[in-house]
Amino acid sequence: MALFTSENAKPWPRRAVVTAGMPYGNKSLHFGHVGGVFVPADCFARFMKDRIGAENVRFVSGTDCYGSPIMEGYRKLVEAGEFEGTISDYVRRNHDIQKATLDAYEIELSIYQGSSLDHAGEVHQRVTNQFISQLYKNGWLKRQSTLQFYDPQAQTFLNGRQVQGFCPVQGCKSEKAYADECDLGHQFAPEDLLKPVSTLSGLTPEMRPVENWYFDLPAFTQYLRDFTDELEKDADLRTIVPQTIREFLGAPITYIKNELLEEYQKVADQLPTHEFHEAPKGKQSFELWFNSVDDRDEARGVLAAAGIRFRTGKALVPFRITGNIEWGVKAPVLEDVEGLTVWCWPESLWAPISFTQACNDELGLPEDSWRDFWCTEDAQVYQFIGQDNLYFYGVAQPAMFEALRPGNFDGSDQAVRQTRLIANHHVLFGKSKASSSGAVKPPTADQLLDYYTPEQLRAHWLALGLDQKSVGFSPKPFDPDPAKREDPRYADPALKEGALLTNVFNRLARSCFYEAQKSFEGIMPVGEVSAECVAKAQDALLRYDDIMHKVELHSVLSLADEFIRYAQKYWADGAKRAANQEDPELLKRTLLDSAYLLRVAALMMHPVVPKGCEKICERFGFDHDAFFSWNGNLDSLAELCTPEEVAAGGHAVEELPPRYDFFEKHPSQFK
Repeated sequence: MALFTSENAKPWPRRAVVTAGMPYGNKSLHFGHVGGVFVPADCFARFMKDRIGAENVRFVSGTDCYGSPIMEGYRKLVEAGEFEGTISDYVRRNHDIQKATLDAYEIELSIYQGSSLDHAGEVHQRVTNQFISQLYKNGWLKRQSTLQFYDPQAQTFLNGRQVQGFCPVQGCKSEKAYADECDLGHQFAPEDLLKPVSTLSGLTPEMRPVENWYFDLPAFTQYLRDFTDELEKDADLRTIVPQTIREFLGAPITYIKNELLEEYQKVADQLPTHEFHEAPKGKQSFELWFNSVDDRDEARGVLAAAGIRFRTGKALVPFRITGNIEWGVKAPVLEDVEGLTVWCWPESLWAPISFTQACNDELGLPEDSWRDFWCTEDAQVYQFIGQDNLYFYGVAQPAMFEALRPGNFDGSDQAVRQTRLIANHHVLFGKSKASSSGAVKPPTADQLLDYYTPEQLRAHWLALGLDQKSVGFSPKPFDPDPAKREDPRYADPALKEGALLTNVFNRLARSCFYEAQKSFEGIMPVGEVSAECVAKAQDALLRYDDIMHKVELHSVLSLADEFIRYAQKYWADGAKRAANQEDPELLKRTLLDSAYLLRVAALMMHPVVPKGCEKICERFGFDHDAFFSWNGNLDSLAELCTPEEVAAGGHAVEELPPRYDFFEKHPSQFK
């Protein structure tokens, strides 16, 4: 009887897409990219491949090739004489560096290309045209003349990253805000940016009108409220997802300091209809609640003319689709408006669809096969994101997907289904958010590999519990205190989980194979496993499966740790008893049970540390797909063996060289 049934386990989809965001194409990957998003996404994608079959899973990501950060990075390097070539050359160079880093960390993507590169870039342009055209056809795009920053000295419009100031959103203390968003993900109108400065000239830029297309996000307020209500009923979903989405679904509010109350009262009757709310206890600002964002925007001019400074609250505002920068995906021509490109955020939301299509193209699948992964009831898309990007993925994306109905952007009658968001908190460097511009420079993802193996870091990052809170990463070789770096009494926090691999798990695997070689001529005993071991293993597997539905990866690692230590103790105690009693049958029985426990441990740890677990499979000599499948009875090794081996009661394993390590320490750790 199969272990997983409808009575004891929650169902998984038939097909799945797993995403890992899109790193900007202006730099290499820092450890936050790898440890905070890619490793968790890779762990989950590998589990899904083992759980529902690798052919049914697409793990997609790629370089975000367009947008103002890339333009700025390219411009600065060229001006400094540090790069020669086109901006396309610059993006491809960074993409290749990113891909090499991901490979080094054993991130197994179905596709990692780029939104402007090769076939994936061609597909992305086509999908972009279809997506925007359908939004327009359905009546959800608005052509608006808005104000954009212009540097009169440089005589150019400024892209988003060429303007810096303070965030105007009430309660936000970010001093790193750009034209219409801050580094914490808050959105606002460009004219609300506080203390704007042009990065080209250092001067305060002017505001000049430009025409662009905007998605009518406020029209989906009620849909998003209902959508969030449903999310809150899902016990397996991280609570931060609906909590953060709901923050944007309130009334449009303007905040004004209490000392400006009299000035407000003088112009109150000139403002659109609104409600006045006194400052809550302990707060320094009273509030004006408007019926719509348009009313709040109209009030902006009145307040500004009266010299009344204000801040705005979180609310749904029209979501910008196009921009005026040269380096971007070309926007389709609508109403004869030409020369526009797509703002990088909206096109990055449908880029995973583009990558899925490009991946299926590479596999030689039918052109419409992507819909099997994005549109059908028996499929699910799991999007791993940073929590500060929930506005885009949890607010703008669901509304745009709903706006495509009826039907789909490519003319089919199958609508894109809403995705499942896996929002992680930040990996900190020590106690602070990692920043390459800070006083203490955090190590790059590549630098860490000079001191740790990829598997040591994968296990450590997954154990941090980023689903619950932001957690500090404190690798000893990069401790800012020289005394701690050199003190052998100071343990390296980053090696805590690595010890499980290089000591306990390694010892269990070596013991099983060496004992088979030593006592049974290289034949691993096969037969009925003791009831205790089967019960222990199957209970752990059921708990593991349930935890994976919640994507609580730190709990998965904790469960696997507990199981591996149980298995190692079971072997050590049994082998000791067999030796003391000089009982070869007891030794055989203990080895049979322990080899089964080893296979279960490898199955559980495969998503976490794939390379070492695959070495275990290779030494067993079993088929990879069968060994790492969750869909058998999982009650003995017999289901992996031939009928002849089962009848003979043994399976020949590969010879293990002396002092062989399934999980190795980094050379720098041998001191």
